[in-house]
Amino acid sequence: MEQRVIDTLREVFELNGFIGIETRAIEQGSSLLKKGETSKEIYLLSRLQEVGHESDTPVEQRLGLHFDLTVPLSRYVVEHSGQLPFPFKRWQIQKVWRGERPQEGRFREFVQADIDVVGEGTLPEHYEVELPLVMVGALERLREFGLPKATVHANNRKLSEGFYRGLGLTDIEGVLREIDKLDKIGADEVASLLVSECGATPDQAKACLELAQITASDGAALIDRFDGLCEIHHIDMDGGDYAMAKEGLDTLTMIVDEAARIRPGSVIADLKIARGLDYYTGSVYETFLDGADSLGSICSGGRYDNLATQGSRKYPGVGLSIGLSRLVSYMLHSAGATASRISPACVLVAVWNEENRADSNEVARLLRARGIAADVAPTAAKLGKQIKYADKLGIPYVWFPNEDPADDGPDQVKNIVSGEQTDADARSWEPDTVYAQQTVKTNA
Repeated sequence: MEQRVIDTLREVFELNGFIGIETRAIEQGSSLLKKGETSKEIYLLSRLQEVGHESDTPVEQRLGLHFDLTVPLSRYVVEHSGQLPFPFKRWQIQKVWRGERPQEGRFREFVQADIDVVGEGTLPEHYEVELPLVMVGALERLREFGLPKATVHANNRKLSEGFYRGLGLTDIEGVLREIDKLDKIGADEVASLLVSECGATPDQAKACLELAQITASDGAALIDRFDGLCEIHHIDMDGGDYAMAKEGLDTLTMIVDEAARIRPGSVIADLKIARGLDYYTGSVYETFLDGADSLGSICSGGRYDNLATQGSRKYPGVGLSIGLSRLVSYMLHSAGATASRISPACVLVAVWNEENRADSNEVARLLRARGIAADVAPTAAKLGKQIKYADKLGIPYVWFPNEDPADDGPDQVKNIVSGEQTDADARSWEPDTVYAQQTVKTNA
């Protein structure tokens, strides 16, 4: 099933002009720490001659497995900046490794699916609405596997930062990190942390939580609610802090209104979205599935202007990422998706005897040439055993070549699910769509 999901995502990404790349699994420790992660979250590597002496080498100078695909992208862009077309649109689906405590939906090794657009010097803000719409389109395609409707919740870090500074707060990154915990620990605990960890007064903490409660599906409502809150808390509407917030507000308004025009209901403004990582500089996104509150966000990302740099040159970007293994696990266990067969083959071609195996191989060749996945029975056992073999693999059709080619009779194919058996020609026969597109079991 995971492979079918990957194929679907890749098809959508490429339909939208994204270029597929693959980066190495191992990165320098200094690069892995750029996003604000701690060394405990990184799987560091040791050469044999270093075993027992790892602590003598700073984390920044060691090698580790990448825990996401954004840091490798930033290195890739810098290394290949002379050859890349900018803006550079890339998709990437690869394994990553993260220092998680294994539990349901959380893996130490998993597959991640990313799309990003990276510019050279500047990046037009219209990409900040294009990317969430591409992801929503991709997730819409996955509804055929039983995935519920997905909605992107968007905010802008400039909007939040301008509001916090207007309140008199200075530890902006700390406030964002605490607000990012709202769904996990609740408003009361976040308010307490804002006071104890970020130096906020109770009134300032209350205002931060009031900002986080604002949601809107259109730009006009968003502006009214935000400006109303600024007036309540006496934020200077002519000051620099409000100007910063207004810049973010304008971008978020554009995103919500443009998304509503293209794909209504796909993107909403949600001012509690913070994304605690330090490197986001503008729009931030979290994606939620209808009726799956306990799952949390299944796709997240944002705009980053400073992650990829080369001297004075900057490569700003915006991207979104799906924890694909976690999503597939949810689809199999909670979303009603079914993994109904082990083999990707749709047809097993029977073998009457080993002397005639070439006839069976030819049938399989003709079917494969027309895009129908086919396998050939491993031995010329009794037909009952060959049918049981197909059933064990979940292969829905068994093909019987004409036993005596000399009489020029037709081949036959049996649907072992329905029991129906009919004459068939490998040059024209088509499987029933229901059986041809059954989901294949994986280890996901």
